[in-house]
Amino acid sequence: MTESTELDPEDRKIITLARSARARNGVAEGAAVRDETGRTYVAGTVELASLKLSALRTAVAMAVASGAESLEAAAVVTGAGQPTDEDLAAVRDLGGPDTPVLLAGPDGELRDTF
Repeated sequence: MTESTELDPEDRKIITLARSARARNGVAEGAAVRDETGRTYVAGTVELASLKLSALRTAVAMAVASGAESLEAAAVVTGAGQPTDEDLAAVRDLGGPDTPVLLAGPDGELRDTF
């Protein structure tokens, strides 16, 4: 586990954006990803009758739809203990096996990195 004081400012930024999305939309999770050019994509959990997506998968989908070719980092703010295998797979599909996924609690404090 990495201490939040050791976080790169750009990683702190995506955690803050993810936390804001979660609070603003009143959803279970907020997520943000940063692509290879430094652009960020922010999303919350999608819960429709016909479509259910985690915040992290939604953020990855937004990056892909916007033309991102890779990811530098991803962050998810959630009360859950860890990202799902599907969430990690989505990040790895676009970012590769070494793309860090930062897991933060609702308070914005980093809990773990995957």
